[in-house]
Amino acid sequence: MMFALIDCNNFYASCERVFQPHLNGKPVVILSNNDGCVIARSNEAKSLGIPMGAPAFKYKELFQKNRVQVFSSNFTLYGDISNRVMSIISRYVPDVEVYSIDEAFIKFNGFSEDETNKKCKEIIETILKWTGIPVSIGLAPTKSLAKVANRIAKKYSNKTDGFYSINTNEKRIKALRNISAGDIWGIGFQNEKKLSRVNVKSGMDFINLPDNWVKKNMSIIGLKLKKELEGIPTLDIEEGKVDKKSIATTRSFESDISSLNDLIERITTFSVVASKKLRRQNSECNMISVFIRSNPFKKDSERSHFSLTRTLPFSTNSSIEISKFAVKLLKKIYSKNKSYKKAGIILMGLSPQSTHQFSLFDQNIDKQKKLMRSIDSIDNKYGLYKVRLASQDQKRIWKMKRQKLSRNYTTEIDEVLIVK
Repeated sequence: MMFALIDCNNFYASCERVFQPHLNGKPVVILSNNDGCVIARSNEAKSLGIPMGAPAFKYKELFQKNRVQVFSSNFTLYGDISNRVMSIISRYVPDVEVYSIDEAFIKFNGFSEDETNKKCKEIIETILKWTGIPVSIGLAPTKSLAKVANRIAKKYSNKTDGFYSINTNEKRIKALRNISAGDIWGIGFQNEKKLSRVNVKSGMDFINLPDNWVKKNMSIIGLKLKKELEGIPTLDIEEGKVDKKSIATTRSFESDISSLNDLIERITTFSVVASKKLRRQNSECNMISVFIRSNPFKKDSERSHFSLTRTLPFSTNSSIEISKFAVKLLKKIYSKNKSYKKAGIILMGLSPQSTHQFSLFDQNIDKQKKLMRSIDSIDNKYGLYKVRLASQDQKRIWKMKRQKLSRNYTTEIDEVLIVK
């Protein structure tokens, strides 16, 4: 049995290049919501020293000087191409775990080593031919080692042709000696600091630690990771992993906001958006968090970030209930002497709607559910957010700042390529 991690190379940039081949070989960056900061880079952009998370306004001069191609994030396009890539992968093996928009784990069970290697190389060729997206594949006896193998396949693509297999103990030891502990999938920033205190620098240093130390300082999850890196499988394919563990709606404002009423309107709108996402996956939440933040890039001003989290008296996916609790939290953290550039709401403690636990506090649950179904039905028929809560701005239509947005080549009939 072998696991493989299939990872799309520089996925967002590759999606843009599929329909604009003149971008091949040129530096490309993709910006976050509201064109705020860099969230994806081509290899050429990385070589220019553009870091992940770079504020776009700070690097504007570098972009212009080096003719960096800058794009707003087009998640409609990226999501559609991702679905196409994942559907191709599922043609080859039944056990597929879609790990993220550009990554998937697969499991080869009952295949010989030659058959497994041949299938991996065929997947790379087919995805590139059918979608134009280059991918790298790492193959190993565990999921964690497959992640390590994928890094090697991608880093040394000229030698590996995008495919690398850790199929011997010698390869496993060599790979772990050459990867830093902080680059190992599952270590995380906090655990990296703990490991540095005991002079653990490489993956090999990590697996040489006593099991008791790892379990005590990194919990059972850390111990499972150690076993995985030793070649002992502890993680299996998680089929049907689609529902989120939390749902967040956050936005930066066009200009600073200091009015409580304006913030209430924004938090209410974010609550409605997040609640709709919650209902779309047939889930409920029992915990919410609200935050407001000042502009971190504004000179000569005090930086502030306030957040508050509370557990709800009952699980719900009602826009009315969630916005009500969110506004209460906002009022507790708001200060009239400050201005804010960003706010958001995070829904946590998600559970399936079908397993709702009734309590004395949710007496109107049936009415709320019927009302939400009616609102969703109207939105689906006439367009999003036709029905709004009274505390929302009835004239305002929230649109992100996306001045460099590419076309939706695969999802909008009016924006498909025209071939002459």
